[in-house]
Amino acid sequence: MTLDAAPLFTDVCPAPLDGAAYWAHASDGVRIRLGVYRPDDAKGTVLLFPGRTEYVEKYAPAAGDLAKRGFASIIVDWRGQGLADRLLDDNRIGHVGLFADYQLDVQAVVKAAETLGLPKPFYLLGHSMGACIGLRSLYEGIDVAAAAFTGPMWGIRIAAALRPVAWALGTVMPVIGHGHRLPPGRVLESYVLTAPHEDNLLTSNLEMYDMMRKQLLAHPELELGGPSFLWLREALAETLALSRMPPPNVPADAFVGTNERIVHVGRIEARMRDWPNSGLHVIENGEHEVMMEGSAERKTIFDTIADRFDTAA
Repeated sequence: MTLDAAPLFTDVCPAPLDGAAYWAHASDGVRIRLGVYRPDDAKGTVLLFPGRTEYVEKYAPAAGDLAKRGFASIIVDWRGQGLADRLLDDNRIGHVGLFADYQLDVQAVVKAAETLGLPKPFYLLGHSMGACIGLRSLYEGIDVAAAAFTGPMWGIRIAAALRPVAWALGTVMPVIGHGHRLPPGRVLESYVLTAPHEDNLLTSNLEMYDMMRKQLLAHPELELGGPSFLWLREALAETLALSRMPPPNVPADAFVGTNERIVHVGRIEARMRDWPNSGLHVIENGEHEVMMEGSAERKTIFDTIADRFDTAA
């Protein structure tokens, strides 16, 4: 696999260790970006799958937390976001043709990790949409010793009265040629640039919220707004399909905040209740992005993840 050097922005919240970024191509030709952080004598590598709208640099603190516990990490800019190829003329709209296309990106991540000689065993850490993609990759046979998920998007939180509307619009709008458009109520601007910190849906920690804002203000090319109708259709179908499958035979932990308001908590609880050799951990007062909460919460999460990964090695 050919890997060319890619930009890695370190002017806002750099990781506590040097990193590098690379361009890689999925098998269908879409270019994605990978961020790699490798501490000396790493005992394994975490394949870190971010959520929708996210990008490599946002996870520099997480890479540092993993490095302190002896793990290298490789982080992906999924197709349609970050510095990866955007898929629509209006690149502010989050979009994918098929959710299965993300598995092409997963395959490229694994090949890149092997090409770079990152230490095995490999582990999986997925957040939100990345946890949905990651769960599917477990069924597809990705070779990881253990997995962890934060705020996993195994269902989208939609009011019961609006769920049939979401399904209907997600189904009909692509058929009539409007699959690339934004659903009602969605905007082209990034959430963190339009929502104040007070009562935001992502994190209760002001320092981390400010970090996200500063990164996007410094590098607007990373910004992404709402998802398209087609993304909505694919996400609803994929999360429903995954909910009907038996748990994978991989040890795992999941983390969810008590103030989670983006993903379907019931789906998370149901999945982890049936998953052998797993644990569900509730983060008190946590919002959706529990890896972006305060230092005490992050320490608890990364200690738990490291214990799981060490045990599975």
